[in-house]
Amino acid sequence: MTLVYIILILMFGGLISWIIAGKNSSLAKGIALLAVLADLVIIIGFWISVYDKFDLGSQQWLIDYRVEWMPQLGISFHLAMDGLSLLMTALALFLGAVSLIVSWNEISKNLGFYLFNALWLIAGIIGVFLSLDLILFYFFWEVMLVPMYFILAIWGHENRRYAGMKFFLFTQLSGLLMLIAIIALYFIHGKNSGQYTFDYFALIGTSLSAKTGLWLMCGFMIAFLVKLGIVPFHSWLPDAYTQSPTGGSILLAALMSKTAAYGMLRFVVPLFPEASKTFAPVAITLGVVSILYGAKLAYAQTDLKRMIAFSSMSHMGFIMVGIFSFQALSYQGTIIEMIAHGISITALFTVAGVIHARIQTRDMDQMGRFWEQVPKMGAITMIFVLATLGLPGLGNFVAEFLILTGAFKSNVTLTVLAALGLIASMIYALVILQKIFHGERRKEWKLTDLTPREVLAMGCLIVAIVWIGIYPQPVIKTAQPTVNSLEQNSNNTTFVNDTGPTNKMTLKNGDENMTMTRETSTFFLSLNKKGGGK
Repeated sequence: MTLVYIILILMFGGLISWIIAGKNSSLAKGIALLAVLADLVIIIGFWISVYDKFDLGSQQWLIDYRVEWMPQLGISFHLAMDGLSLLMTALALFLGAVSLIVSWNEISKNLGFYLFNALWLIAGIIGVFLSLDLILFYFFWEVMLVPMYFILAIWGHENRRYAGMKFFLFTQLSGLLMLIAIIALYFIHGKNSGQYTFDYFALIGTSLSAKTGLWLMCGFMIAFLVKLGIVPFHSWLPDAYTQSPTGGSILLAALMSKTAAYGMLRFVVPLFPEASKTFAPVAITLGVVSILYGAKLAYAQTDLKRMIAFSSMSHMGFIMVGIFSFQALSYQGTIIEMIAHGISITALFTVAGVIHARIQTRDMDQMGRFWEQVPKMGAITMIFVLATLGLPGLGNFVAEFLILTGAFKSNVTLTVLAALGLIASMIYALVILQKIFHGERRKEWKLTDLTPREVLAMGCLIVAIVWIGIYPQPVIKTAQPTVNSLEQNSNNTTFVNDTGPTNKMTLKNGDENMTMTRETSTFFLSLNKKGGGK
């Protein structure tokens, strides 16, 4: 029931905040934040309690809660948590709390309804990360859509209604394609096995022809590509990211986009392994195009939030490359990228929101030499600009290094092109520092530096991005059983520990055993073990 409580706390917290906001706005905000923090404490406590269980060959699923919902149709209320969903749930709650803190004074109109939508959006995101019934997954996928539309259309900036409608149409139509694919998979599995069910574990291994598998996979992939903002499904993204209020931009860019990456890892690769391999060259190509095209568009922007939006699109390309390289290194890099990008993009959108709140413009051509007046803001911005361009010691570097190292084994040419995105990110990232905090003073502004509340939020983000950059072992170890499962799915093999001094692993394939050198993907874990850490 722990997983159910996590979702219910958010939903009831949002409802109570909505009811109370009309009488006491500060109390309503406090209740909303408390609900998110309470869930975060539960997840961190659970993570600590099970951390020693994460190891090569250990049990993948930590919690599995299932009750019949509509048994006549094969639909169940099935929630489960493994290392990947644990990491994503913790990220959602952490960044959800930050989004509430940084936008504490930004929302005044219909505050209660905003808090209700924000918490239900976070609940929907977590529901996506935990659902293992495909209809339940689709339900939470749609639950995310409605609150985000209201946040964008009601509390957004000047073109909010246009951006909101564009976001709604793109995501709703692509989601319907995924629903069709889910129903088709349901009937095909039922015809083959006699068991009509939407349960994830039952549907894995469904016998599909090459053509059918590819069509069904495309139904899922289009929905995920749209939500991820990959070229050519990206045209809604810059408008939605730019026009959202600060909290909405954080939830959309840092969390909702990760549900798409999660969906590819959890559903596309395991349910359609052969179709995924067939589609892989196209997927990696789309990822590389998104990396380079997003970087080019980011450099061309003068609107600060629009530049950050296109930079986010560029980094999502690395996730595509990582997933469809089918390498353990790349899987680990992808998971770290999902976390590190969520943290860094949260910080950049926070800086954009703070600046807009003070000078009422996002136009970088009207900025310049802000560092003299706001040194704390400048220093914090510099840290996350360096994270965006992949400076060693920060989380993004670890992620992109692992992705590119793994992808190099799959496609050398496309990996080299993807690596050029690191150079491009240096250019547009440094433009932010140069135009806003250095360079020529284009207009006289009277600015106030970050408040203690804003420093607290940004300080938490700094600790997180540095922790992942310097000590990524906890994330790698937690994700390792999921990585093993994905790798097993790709190779049709089972990984078993070999505790001998040769640092090898045994692969079991039917009745035959063979031994191979352990992938470099366990490098950080082996270092951790040698150092005696957990």
